[in-house]
Amino acid sequence: MPAIDPILDIAGLHTGYGSREAVFDVSLSVGEGEVVTLVGHNGAGKTTTLKAAMGLLAVWAGEIRFLDRRITNSSSAANVRRGLCMLLEDDFVFRDLTVAENLQLAAFTTASDRAAEIRRDVFELLPVLADRRGQRAGTMSGGERRMLSVGMALMSEARMLLLDEPSLGLAPVLVEQVMGLIEQLVAERGLSVLMVEQNVDQALRIADRAYVLRAGRIVVEEDASALRQRSQWWDLF
Repeated sequence: MPAIDPILDIAGLHTGYGSREAVFDVSLSVGEGEVVTLVGHNGAGKTTTLKAAMGLLAVWAGEIRFLDRRITNSSSAANVRRGLCMLLEDDFVFRDLTVAENLQLAAFTTASDRAAEIRRDVFELLPVLADRRGQRAGTMSGGERRMLSVGMALMSEARMLLLDEPSLGLAPVLVEQVMGLIEQLVAERGLSVLMVEQNVDQALRIADRAYVLRAGRIVVEEDASALRQRSQWWDLF
């Protein structure tokens, strides 16, 4: 069930580390304003797929297109300029810099007058960042740093977010806040999201579609609503 008008289209992806192939013939798509989740066991190739899409890992075979433009093996810097942004599982902010400095650094591809406008918008959307603008990121909680990483993505004028385990290490109440923020960004700003998430319940709650990876291969593509009806998913992994 291919997405309509895909903003990101991955076809026949093969990639890995050194001489070890980790992803085999993976094809997936994400539509405009759509949330798609990648789920599977540890080591299934989920993060590897995101890294290849972002340009952080070489594509051995296959093609990646973003906004109907071939970006296979483009640099991550070039992809950021095109509107693609990846939020890593850890080390997703510059801990020695303040909130304001992190946001300023993230706007390196944005015109200065536009950056000031976006920063005001980010502070309105995420008031905790406005309150902590002079605080060093390393002294913030995990949830606050995750909010800052989202703010940084917005400063780069991202059209699409690649999210690697956005709930990792967060208390349940903060997981709810982060997932709610993702929903808000999609509904109000039209962002598209490809998300790797071990918390399957939360991922399927906000996703439109899901792909299940097993040992580096897509084994299931399904509407998230259909998967939510299952009593459990571990037989798919």
